[in-house]
Amino acid sequence: MPWKMMDVREQRVQFVVAASRREKSFSALCEEFNVSRPTGRLWLQRYREQGIAGIAERSRAPQHRPTQTAAWLEAQVVELRRQYPDWGARKLQVLLSRQGLELTRSTIHRILLRQGLVREQDRHAAAVQRFERSQANELWQMDFKGPLQRGNESGPLSVLDDHSRYVIALRAMEDLRGETVREQMEGAFAECGVPQAMLMDHGTPWWSMRSGGGLTYLSLWLMRQGIQLHWSGIRHPQTQGKVERFHGALQRAVDRRIGDEKLTQQWLDEYRWEHNQVRPHEALGMATPASRWRPSARRYDPHPMAYEYEPGAWVLKVDCQGKLDVGGHKWQINQALRGERVQLIRIEERVQVYYCRTLIRELDTN
Repeated sequence: MPWKMMDVREQRVQFVVAASRREKSFSALCEEFNVSRPTGRLWLQRYREQGIAGIAERSRAPQHRPTQTAAWLEAQVVELRRQYPDWGARKLQVLLSRQGLELTRSTIHRILLRQGLVREQDRHAAAVQRFERSQANELWQMDFKGPLQRGNESGPLSVLDDHSRYVIALRAMEDLRGETVREQMEGAFAECGVPQAMLMDHGTPWWSMRSGGGLTYLSLWLMRQGIQLHWSGIRHPQTQGKVERFHGALQRAVDRRIGDEKLTQQWLDEYRWEHNQVRPHEALGMATPASRWRPSARRYDPHPMAYEYEPGAWVLKVDCQGKLDVGGHKWQINQALRGERVQLIRIEERVQVYYCRTLIRELDTN
């Protein structure tokens, strides 16, 4: 068994047993167990003097604490934690620093532990790997949050910029109809501009199992704005990891801050402002999303002209039945695209069909 898989005592026991038997040179043994020679000698000495009890892990905490945090400073940490009960030591450290109070993250965490302000469910493992777009507005993630409180039929609509984690929109919704979401997105586009691409799941109202290719009234409207659409993997919410993590933080904030009080749009607006302008984000080096985001230069056009494909592109019109005639065969594309022009790109024996900038389907003409 590799020593790193053992507990501390087992590792030390095996070390002192091997050292006592002189199975290898002392230097080779220290290298095998990844300890320094002085540490190895100390373990061996303690073992010879006290047996196994002498090589047990010992507390590194000092017996005296002359530098323990002053009571007034500890009170500042507690007050800030109560103001933001869903924030951890890293974020509180940034806010304290903005006030001219410099404390290490570990000191703040110890204060929270001492005051009983850390619950086991508040502890989260750090993400192993993160992916993000290189610039703001290259990709927005959009999703509905599940009901935030008991009795709610649905949660708010969230739109998040992939690069900066800036919350573009956070709106309580009366229903999940495409017309309702379009109304909210028009407001977001007017305020923030239009992104290059958007990522959603296979859910209502931007995807429909009843429609060939899943296209809906809303998804076509987004494509006509020149937005390239992407859909996450089915039953793979991690594809939309950023908006999912935001929803987790939002749920904790609702649980810890307002409880059973009625959730209002005003509270969501204030939370969105706090998330964007105040809350430090670990994935951004503890900067705020607002410091990394800027409005898109692509402005919203409520009446966009017909999409223009590149000169020389292979373009066909979808017939009234939602089909294309390619290679003497009628291919079903999508009923929602009837009368629309699409671009075809041949790759060996396959043909990719694009509507505006979004890949709709691939035809195997072999």
